[in-house]
Amino acid sequence: MGLPTLEFSDSFVDSPDFRERLKCHEIELDRTNTFIKELITDGHQLICALKNLSAAVQKFSQSLQEFQFECIGDAETDDEVNIAQSFKEFSQLLNTMEEERRRLIQNADDVLITPLERFRKEQIGAAKEGKKKFDKEAEKYYSSLEKHLNLSSRKKESALQEADAQIDKERQLFYDASLEYVFKIQEVQEKKKFEFVEPLLAFLQGLFTFYHEGYELAHEFEPYKQQLQYNLQNTRNNFLSTKQEVEKLMNRVRSADQDQKPPGQWTMEGYLYVQEKRPLGCAWIQHYCTYEKGSNTFSMCNTEAKPTNGVMSNPTEKFRLKSCIRRKTDSIDKRFCFDIEVVERHGIITLQALSESNRRLWLEAMDGKEPVSPEANFSYLNEAGFNFVRKLLISFYLIVGGINSKVQKLMTTVFSPKAASDMDLDSDTWDNKTITSGLKNYLRCLSEPLMTYKLHSDFLLAVKSDDQNYRVCAVHALVHKLPDKNKEMLEILIKHLLNVSTHSENNMMTVSNLGVIFGPTLMRSQEETVAAMMNIKFQNIVVEILIENFEKASESKDNTQHTPVRNNAFILYPYMSILTNVQKFWDSKGQHLFEIENFCNNVKVFTHIRKSFLILIHRDAKAIYSCEAEHSHELSFPKGAHFSNVYPSVEPGWLQATFEGKTGLVPENYVVFF
Repeated sequence: MGLPTLEFSDSFVDSPDFRERLKCHEIELDRTNTFIKELITDGHQLICALKNLSAAVQKFSQSLQEFQFECIGDAETDDEVNIAQSFKEFSQLLNTMEEERRRLIQNADDVLITPLERFRKEQIGAAKEGKKKFDKEAEKYYSSLEKHLNLSSRKKESALQEADAQIDKERQLFYDASLEYVFKIQEVQEKKKFEFVEPLLAFLQGLFTFYHEGYELAHEFEPYKQQLQYNLQNTRNNFLSTKQEVEKLMNRVRSADQDQKPPGQWTMEGYLYVQEKRPLGCAWIQHYCTYEKGSNTFSMCNTEAKPTNGVMSNPTEKFRLKSCIRRKTDSIDKRFCFDIEVVERHGIITLQALSESNRRLWLEAMDGKEPVSPEANFSYLNEAGFNFVRKLLISFYLIVGGINSKVQKLMTTVFSPKAASDMDLDSDTWDNKTITSGLKNYLRCLSEPLMTYKLHSDFLLAVKSDDQNYRVCAVHALVHKLPDKNKEMLEILIKHLLNVSTHSENNMMTVSNLGVIFGPTLMRSQEETVAAMMNIKFQNIVVEILIENFEKASESKDNTQHTPVRNNAFILYPYMSILTNVQKFWDSKGQHLFEIENFCNNVKVFTHIRKSFLILIHRDAKAIYSCEAEHSHELSFPKGAHFSNVYPSVEPGWLQATFEGKTGLVPENYVVFF
C-alpha cells in the first residue's frame, strides 16, 4: 500500500486520522533519511571496494601476463596454443578496462555521494525543520486555545475581542505551519522519485560505460577466444535453459499452493451516528454498525454507553432491513444522513454517515434509494424529462442564472404527476433564466450522471491519451456503451450544443466554453476529492470531443432509405483506419463493439440538427444574501459581494466562484448573475 494522500483541508481539521496519516509520511521520511545515510556509507564502501578491486584486477592481470602454460609432451595442440595466447590478450584487455574503472572511481563522489548528501540535508532537512515549526505552533495554539476557552464570559467585551483576535492570529500561524509542512513533506516524497534516483542513474551510467567498453573490446579478442567462448557458451546455454524450466515449475507450484484471500465478513461496516429523540430535542449517538446483505441483517452497537455498576452494557441490536433512503439535505440540519426502516421497530431510523462517500457506500450496500417527492420526481430519465428537454431546446434561449425558488417551482410544475405530457412552457410564465437553470438542474439532479458512474473512469482514460485520433474513437465507442435512454438524451443535448457553438462569434459559446459548462454536469464524479476535481478539465474535454465530432445529418429520403440510423444512435465520423485500430483495442480487452463494414454503412447517415437557441454565460455574479462558510472549501461573504469566474460546481446546488482572491464554493441560490 502507498502513502495516504494529505489533503490541505485536513490541516484545518487536524483530526486524529490526519495526524495518523501525517505520521505515516514522517515514518517514511525517517526511513528514507536513514536509507540515504546508509546508502552513502555503502557508497563510500563501494568506492573503496572498487579501488581495492581495481588493484586486485591489475594484480590478476599481471599474473595472467606472467603465466606460462606447460603441457605434457613435446608439442602443443592448436587449442592449447589458443588458450595460452588468450591469457596474454585477456591481460591486455583487463588493463584497458581498468583505465575506464579508474575514471568511474574518480567521478563516483561527484555523481553519487554529493547529490545524495545534498538531497538529505536540503530537502529532508527542510521537511524536518517544517515539522519542528508545525509541532511548535501546534503546541502554542492548543495551549492558547485552552486558556482562551477558559476565559470568563463576564470579562469586558473589548478584552474578549482582543482575546478572539489573538487566538485567531495564533490559529492562522498554526494553519500556515500545518499547510507548509503538509506541502513540504509531500513535496519531498515526490521529489525523491527523481532527485534520489538521478544520482544512482548517473552512477549506473558510469558502470554501463565501463561495461560497454568491455563489450567493444571483446570483439577484438574473438580470434583468440572463439573456441573457449564456444565451450563456455554451450555450458551457459544449458544452464540458462535449465534454470528457466526450474523457475517455471517453482512458480507453478507456488501459484497452486497460494490461498485466495477470503472475503470480508460483512457487506458493509463502520461507525454511524444514530438520531435518538429526547424530551428537549434529539441527540446523535455513535454506534458501530454492520450490514450483511445475504441475510438482510443490520446491527448496531452503542459505543458511547456508560458502565452500570462498573459493568459495560452495550448489547448489539439486530434488525431485518426493510428499506433504505437517502435523506435530503434540506429536510434535516445534518449532512450525510439516510433513513432506514426495519421489521422489528416502528418508524424511521435516521443515521448519519461520516462523509458523502461513506454514505454512498452504505446506500450501495443496502440498495438505498433516492428520496422521491410526492409532488414531483425529476431524478430519472423518463418521458417527462425527455419532453421537458425537447421543449426547452425548441422554444427557449439558454441564459445562465435563474433564481432558485423559481427554478424549483418550474421543476415541481413540470414533473408533477398531474402535469400534462404536452405542457407548454410559454415565455410569459417562465423567463429564459429560469428555463436554463431548470435544464441544468434536471441534468444535475439525475440519480446518476447522464454519462454514468460506470463509464466515468473509462471516459477519463480515453481523453488522457496523447493520440488525438484515439481519443475520438475511444469516446465514440464508450458513448455506444451508454444505456439507450442516456444515449438518446445525450444526442438531443449535444445536437443543440453543436448548433450553439456555430454561433460562437455572437454568443461567445465556443466549444471550450460549452465543455466548461456541461462537463461537470454530464460527467460528475462519484468521489468528491481534490483528485476528482483535478479531473474536471478532462470531463470538459469529453464534452468538447462530443460536440466537435457530432456531424450534421441529412434527412434526404434516399439516404435514409438505404442507410438508416440504428437506435437513434450517436454518430461520430472517425476514419476507417482509426475505426480498425479502436476495434482492435477493444477486442484485445474482450469487448467486441461493432463490425467495421456495417458501421461505415451507417456512418454515412447523420441526424438533422434541430432548431436551437443561444446560451449566454455570465462569469460575474453578486450575492443577494450573506453567508458564513462551514467548511474550508466554501466561501464566506457579505450581502452584495461581487464574484468573478463563476461556473457550475460538481456538487449539486453549488457554484465555484472567486471572491477577494480566494476560490471556493458558494450556494447557487445565494447569488444572481449580472
